[in-house]
Amino acid sequence: MNGLRSLTDYREIVGEEKVSEIYQKAGDLCDKRVLNVNSTYYGGGVAATLKSLVPLLNDAGISVDWRTVRGSRDFFRVTKKFHNALQGEEINFTDMKKMVYETTNRGFSRFARIDHDLVVVHDPQPLPLIDFYEKNQPWVWRCHVDLSGPNEEVWRYLRSFVLPYNRVIYQLEEFAPRGLSKAGVAFNPAIDPLATKNEELPEREVDSRLEKRGIDPDRCLISQISRFDKWKDPMGVLEVFKRVKENNQDCQLAMIGGIATDDPEGQEVHRNIEREAEDMEDVHVIVDAPDIFVNAVQSRSDVVLQMSVREGFGLAATEALWKGTPVVATDVGGLKTQVQDGENGFLVEPGDYDRTVDRVLALLDRGGREMASERVKETVKDKFLITRLMEDWIDLWRELLL
Repeated sequence: MNGLRSLTDYREIVGEEKVSEIYQKAGDLCDKRVLNVNSTYYGGGVAATLKSLVPLLNDAGISVDWRTVRGSRDFFRVTKKFHNALQGEEINFTDMKKMVYETTNRGFSRFARIDHDLVVVHDPQPLPLIDFYEKNQPWVWRCHVDLSGPNEEVWRYLRSFVLPYNRVIYQLEEFAPRGLSKAGVAFNPAIDPLATKNEELPEREVDSRLEKRGIDPDRCLISQISRFDKWKDPMGVLEVFKRVKENNQDCQLAMIGGIATDDPEGQEVHRNIEREAEDMEDVHVIVDAPDIFVNAVQSRSDVVLQMSVREGFGLAATEALWKGTPVVATDVGGLKTQVQDGENGFLVEPGDYDRTVDRVLALLDRGGREMASERVKETVKDKFLITRLMEDWIDLWRELLL
């Protein structure tokens, strides 16, 4: 479904009663203004979610805005290192990095007026903004990163910015860092079933879009869809495919990735993938594909991989399951919330390529789509659709504002 969507468009999926309930709750906030701040309009799950969420919340009757912090390449290099450090990686933590980080956020505060009733700040990039405004409203920090085992030095520094926030929202309860007394809530991310990436496509269109990119729709297809990031283990994906190919010569691999504007490491990861895949047959590495092509690949894949070493959530798994495609994923982060081992796919330990290959071959041998049944789609509908996420946010805002 193209163009702006209304909440009423979701009645056939979630039911009239749920849609009416959301409208009713949102009505209590019709005189409130909410601001979302993150670091990019494009690339990665945060931007993709806000792209659907913000218009739908406005349609429900709440005035919701979305702004991004603009920064130099140095700023995004620093925040990427912070992101990696929050997942446990070592870092050369210097005063210069702190200066770049804080100066960029201070600069945003000088030209961006915030007169909203509530502010939601996403991830570490704009986290310090709260220090540069007079706090006249509730502020919420929405953290999409696993903070359960951070680099302690970096976390001590960032923690000072977290403390003034009224609420912290994590992907999962287990992602909360130790020793932070700040009230935390867990919101699972969600997909938009009517977005171009997730709407049902005619088989003829699926086949046509694959053929235009050199993918044979009549042959076995394995795919991984994720931003080009070392934490997604793209080299492991290629290794698994090599081994699968030894047992099933008919297979193809589609690796579809984006390079988000706030991730300067993405280009280097992409170059490494291209070099590794250069001499491999039937590997298609595709950058920044349109959503409708991603939809076609997930719809036609026999197996979708999600081989992350660390993962905030990994919504590409739910996108695949919504289309009836089984997933082999690592047993990390939100992936183990989405994939039920042996029911809609399989879970494996990160780096266990032998077991991953076995699970992929098992799905190919027995026709894996039989696993991802309508019952599995019902699980996605209950837990991981955009309407549930809307309600999560509305309930929180009602708590803080009414």
